[in-house]
Amino acid sequence: MARYTRIEVTSAMLETGMVPLFYHPDVEVGKKVLKACYDGGARLMEFTSRGDFAHEVFAELNKYALKELPGMMMGAGSVSDAAAASLFIQNGANFIVTPSLREDIALACNRRKVMYSPGCGSLTEINRAEELGVEIIKLFPGSTYGPSFVKAVRGPQPWTSIMPTGGVSTDFENLKAWFGAGVACVGLGSQLISKRILELAEFEELTQKVEDTIILIEEIRRHSFP
Repeated sequence: MARYTRIEVTSAMLETGMVPLFYHPDVEVGKKVLKACYDGGARLMEFTSRGDFAHEVFAELNKYALKELPGMMMGAGSVSDAAAASLFIQNGANFIVTPSLREDIALACNRRKVMYSPGCGSLTEINRAEELGVEIIKLFPGSTYGPSFVKAVRGPQPWTSIMPTGGVSTDFENLKAWFGAGVACVGLGSQLISKRILELAEFEELTQKVEDTIILIEEIRRHSFP
């Protein structure tokens, strides 16, 4: 079961301002990615369910995190239905992320008090997700909507916390635009954990990139929200 409460997970997302996400079928590669991100200051990792036996890889990575990386909160992404969510929760997922709003998954997560972040693309979906108890909305794909959408939503609903995923990079101007619009945090996939880093095993580079991104987000927040 989850070792961290949904309050702890939400707090970590708000504090660090970023959630790295990746998928790789090789457990050993996954461990190196986890360690690199952890050493760079990340305390969350979304392992996306994109391949066969992904839940088995996730289970091994979560065991590794619990044993070797104190404070690292593993979650599962690209989850398709309540059965899959329950499987990952049984393997210790501390949060569940989906590309779209699924009420069956919200109920499954709420039964176990596991943090749930669904992908939403309209104000109606956002409001329904909040009615279902969602604390942080995933805006997906972020590139389709952009920072202006976040600003427009938070105008009448300043209580809404949004995490764009897709269309977010580690570039200063990109992060400045998102956080300037009022996002709570960002999801970073291939722009952070690139195919090149994985293929060349440049894990020290990944550690530095994570650290630099967290520092950059802190700096942007200080200037955007004095």
